[in-house]
Amino acid sequence: MSTNASAGDPLAALAALPGVADSVGSVRKAVDRVYGHRIMRRRSVEITSEAALRGARASAALSGADWALEEVRRRTDFGGEGEARTVGAALRLGAEAGQLLSVWRQSPLRVLARLHLVAAGGFEDSGAVGRPRLAGEEVDEPLVEASLPTAVEVAGRLEGLADLVVADTAAPALVSAAVVHGELLALRPFTSCNGLIARAAERIVLVGSGLDPKAVCSAEVGHAEQGRAAYVAAFEGYLSGTPEGMAAWIAHCGRSVELGVRESTAVCEALQRGAA
Repeated sequence: MSTNASAGDPLAALAALPGVADSVGSVRKAVDRVYGHRIMRRRSVEITSEAALRGARASAALSGADWALEEVRRRTDFGGEGEARTVGAALRLGAEAGQLLSVWRQSPLRVLARLHLVAAGGFEDSGAVGRPRLAGEEVDEPLVEASLPTAVEVAGRLEGLADLVVADTAAPALVSAAVVHGELLALRPFTSCNGLIARAAERIVLVGSGLDPKAVCSAEVGHAEQGRAAYVAAFEGYLSGTPEGMAAWIAHCGRSVELGVRESTAVCEALQRGAA
């Protein structure tokens, strides 16, 4: 992350950028609405499960495996190559993320290593799984074509990101989640599955912060709904490090959460009608 934010609380400084407060407020209202739905009060476990499935499908779509939801729901074998492997990794990450909430604020690097192990374990050279990439190791990330930071830069910036996560901040959850997501996508610290892991980490921040404690506001759904081109364009704003670019990236992430809320609200309505 490259900004002119204050050293004391750089995330809070990002929250003060023009337009960010509006995004934060809009997300908060959307989340409150879905949590106030009568179905959420009685059947939240079902909504959480459905949001996880739809979020995994959406994250896999951004990584090149754009399967229909019913195909993801129907399939049980994700052990193959290509798209099946990507969808399976997304599903495993969705299931694992909820188990790592308590560890995240104390040891985010440990959580990231675990996420890569879950996503890539069994498919890659075991020596490259669960650790940041080394100099000379190639990275497989189909969506991001930005220049790749060196392994030395990755190590330093991962430490900086970990420091941000564990430090106290006045920044809203949306800002923290957007920065975690953007920085991991920029670094691509592992040899594979970086986009999937970045989006899973965003979810961990949103849930662990208390903004979305039941994990029903799937930002992955919104990222996919806005489209790969919009996702990449907003991410380029993050890479620019400019106040305008950072604000645009945070706004994009906020809109993604709102679209995830809309998806879960539709599930609530379907359950209420007895249609799902």
